[in-house]
Amino acid sequence: MKYGFTTGSCSAAAARAAAFMLLYKNEIHEISVMTPAGVEFKTPVEDVCREDKAVSCAVRKQSGDDPDVTDGMLIYARVSYEPFDEETPALCDDKTVDDDIENAGRIKVFAGEGIGLVTKPGLSVSPGKAAINPVPLSMIKKAVLSECDECGHEGRLYVMIYAPEGRERAKKTFNERLGIRDGISIIGTSGIVEPMSLRALKDTIALELSQKKALGHKRVLITPGNYGRDFLKEAYGYDQESSVLCSNFIGDTIDMAVDAGFESLLLMGHIGKLVKVSGGIMNTHSAVADCRMELMAASALRAGADNEILRALLDCVSTDAALSILDGAGLIKQTMECMGERIGYHLEKKAGGRIRTEFIVYSNEWGELVKSKGAKEWFTSWEPAAEQRT
Repeated sequence: MKYGFTTGSCSAAAARAAAFMLLYKNEIHEISVMTPAGVEFKTPVEDVCREDKAVSCAVRKQSGDDPDVTDGMLIYARVSYEPFDEETPALCDDKTVDDDIENAGRIKVFAGEGIGLVTKPGLSVSPGKAAINPVPLSMIKKAVLSECDECGHEGRLYVMIYAPEGRERAKKTFNERLGIRDGISIIGTSGIVEPMSLRALKDTIALELSQKKALGHKRVLITPGNYGRDFLKEAYGYDQESSVLCSNFIGDTIDMAVDAGFESLLLMGHIGKLVKVSGGIMNTHSAVADCRMELMAASALRAGADNEILRALLDCVSTDAALSILDGAGLIKQTMECMGERIGYHLEKKAGGRIRTEFIVYSNEWGELVKSKGAKEWFTSWEPAAEQRT
């Protein structure tokens, strides 16, 4: 599969091209930079605009075989001998981990249109700063410094990174949930994009958990999807933004919550997902395992269902249909209690004593179905919930 290049690599390439054209007063149409992964990024230079004391140009984002919402958009850099407008937000710090005393302050980097602003703690960039991570920032500075050193320029240069489409494209990302406002992020630690979208999603979950911990929370509520967040709002009256979306990665999220240092978590989810947890399945994607009816039947058997009911359950195509059968047989409460016992067992087994786990299972049609013994107490003392009650 073909890999692509990060927004950080594109920013560095555009900045290097603009610096070259400013310093040498020659127009170029191709540029290359070396990524931290050791892979050369060679790319066309587009939309060149040359002035006496500044040059701007763009590089088109290339996502390879794992395209994201930024694929194909233009990332711009403007390099100038003179400072930009003071209202332009500076990046995370004047100094990056790769700066040395000799070069400190020679390159000043700013963010312009379409680059997000960080508003929440827990990211690698402090709140109030532009969403350009330390590695891309270092790449940008090194790329411009290489041109300065090559031509003997010892003065300071000012670099602005911007993306005119950034604000609109960012609406299709997780940025708003992560507290990144009004634009895309300039990211990447290796400089290349590997075709691993699942990995990117897991990284986002880990980032959300890190943010919650950075805000001082000791407990975290996780839910597989938006239905769970809607249920949280309707059933308990609390802001759905306080939860962390774990998608299908329940087991991985438990591990990440442990790594983040949380004391406890509560998993709230639809029965269509959490019934799988009753069988010890920690990745609930249907491509991994779809044994909902078998597990419904197993819990119903333990609750006293006869063969006719079990066969009817196995023929169902949805958990709501199975719940209708159980309700008709007067077994819904007993079956859910049996299922809850198994869900609790497998969550505790996965946690291995590293974190306290609680759960709530619901259905859109039937409402709350079963919850762990400590769920009510956990919920009433959950930090975001307490904040909303005050």
